[in-house]
Amino acid sequence: MNLKELVTGGSGEKQFLLGNEAAVRGVIEAGVSIAATYPGTPSSEIGNVLSVLAKDANIYFEFSTNEKVAMEVAATAAASGLRSFTFMKHVGMNVAADSFMTTAYSGVTGGMVILSADDPSLFSSQNEQDTRNYARLANVPILEPSNCQEVKDMVKYAFDLSEQFGLPVIVRTTTRVSHMRGVVEFGEVRDNSSNNDNHWKRGHFNKDPSKYVPVPAFAGDMHIRLWDKIHKIEEIANKSDYNMEIALADDKKYGLIASSSAYNYAHDVCKFNNLDIDILKLGFSYPFPKDKVTDFLNDVDEVFVVEEVDPIIERETLAVIGEEKMNVSVHGKLDDTFPLYHEFNSDIVADGLNKVLNFKEDANVDYSSGLEKLQADIPSRAPVLCAGCPHRAMYYGINLAIEELGLKPSDVIFASDIGCYTLGINPPYNAADYLLSMGSSVGDGCGFSVSTDQKVASFIGDSTFFHSGVSPLINAVHNKHNFVLTVLDNRITAMTGGQPNPGIPVDGMGDEAPEISIRKLALACGCDYVRVINPFNLDQVVKTYVEAFQRDDTAVIISKAPCTLIKGLTKKPPVQFVEKNCNDCDKCVNELACPAISRVNGKITIDESQCDGCNVCIQVCKYGALEAGR
Repeated sequence: MNLKELVTGGSGEKQFLLGNEAAVRGVIEAGVSIAATYPGTPSSEIGNVLSVLAKDANIYFEFSTNEKVAMEVAATAAASGLRSFTFMKHVGMNVAADSFMTTAYSGVTGGMVILSADDPSLFSSQNEQDTRNYARLANVPILEPSNCQEVKDMVKYAFDLSEQFGLPVIVRTTTRVSHMRGVVEFGEVRDNSSNNDNHWKRGHFNKDPSKYVPVPAFAGDMHIRLWDKIHKIEEIANKSDYNMEIALADDKKYGLIASSSAYNYAHDVCKFNNLDIDILKLGFSYPFPKDKVTDFLNDVDEVFVVEEVDPIIERETLAVIGEEKMNVSVHGKLDDTFPLYHEFNSDIVADGLNKVLNFKEDANVDYSSGLEKLQADIPSRAPVLCAGCPHRAMYYGINLAIEELGLKPSDVIFASDIGCYTLGINPPYNAADYLLSMGSSVGDGCGFSVSTDQKVASFIGDSTFFHSGVSPLINAVHNKHNFVLTVLDNRITAMTGGQPNPGIPVDGMGDEAPEISIRKLALACGCDYVRVINPFNLDQVVKTYVEAFQRDDTAVIISKAPCTLIKGLTKKPPVQFVEKNCNDCDKCVNELACPAISRVNGKITIDESQCDGCNVCIQVCKYGALEAGR
């Protein structure tokens, strides 16, 4: 599909879309004017697509420095009467939470939708938290699509709901919903054309401090108004078509409540096995549709609750049963019918149902058997830094410097961060000892430097430094912390697919933009030792680390070299192996560990399809067995 059809496609047209692409179409149909994000898998494709289509769709779009800023951009746009959209992965909600919580108090004028993509089973995340908790914490509505059509429809509907009640609305997807494909029927596109020469519409902010400035004198009334809104929205949730009953049972002894991607598994298992179970699918899950659930429970003796990740619907269901004094047994996560963690699949759901129903026989099909066989047949391969990655040279170089200084590995703590460079945890680098969140490596460096007598080496990427590394660097300088911070500036936001960041001269819409200097930022923070180095020059890397470790302040080293996967990057000819000079020391294989170099049938082999001619291996080999390609 041509992506521009997401803009030009007419009502009734059908396209085979990724869940994240369906979200973009929902945004376009809703007539959004402002969109902002910080890239994070599994939501990344939304930003990648919007960056291409924003101008055609009359949308201002930006990759913000972090999720909190993206939330604030969207909130102020909505307060100015425009429809705005911000999206992120689940852990991004943690970053945005401070401003998000208050946005629920102050409310919005134009519709504001927040899409949070959860990651059950931690495919690309450091935890698998459940965004539905944030809806309850802030008291804002949440919608949970289970397929691509619902992603598009719910995103669009969320804007109407937001404007009706003057509240932000969350749309919660999961990895499976974000990355599934399905047929999506398009609807009408709401006009968002501009009356001026800008690409996007402009709004107007009507000043009202009692509504938008949550000082204690105003905030108390704001909270009361919020609860009033939530009670009214609960009436809508109880009647919403997104909360639907699927009748599969005859005697109605058993019922099942499910949401999001977990519903898909539950429905398949019940249908395939002809189970006598009615299903209540919750798509509008908060405010909790208490009346709808009560009516459903009145007709059953036992109910299963199938959800990912936390037992949120299960606890709400138990509360309804208690309040209504019902005699209904609940089977879910809390009684070990289903696991308390990780992504579900049809086999997990079937096994859980079988604990109560005992319907499975040996002859029954394993739903995932084909996938499991495929996974078993594919050779396992640990994630590694790409051939030619500039980070590899830095990890190799810092270990040489540590050795040159006469330090033992236990003498140095490596504080890592979120990005490709987390792979420094792997042997032979062993350069990741502690990790909390985006930007935490700098704050961790502060803590370790005052808590131990060990040397501390913190690693952070360029995009992550802009995201949340500057504030802790200011803290480090002001409090005289002693550690070495390496900013791995590979000229892109690499891990999430190559999005721009403030360190490059292009913005999220592809236009020329000011390039923010990491070196000048570090100097402005008060760092006395700031060095920009070429990571492919090993002698320079080792010398700089030796100098930095010998200091008693916060030293900053900026490794500046582009990611090898940047499109259009000119690669050098692959390295050549000179067999007669090889003494079989295997340093190039065992210590540098570049995936382009291996030993096959007793001989060093260069994979020319992977090698990009960075020539670091030539500097590692002291015997001339590797030389530059021609």
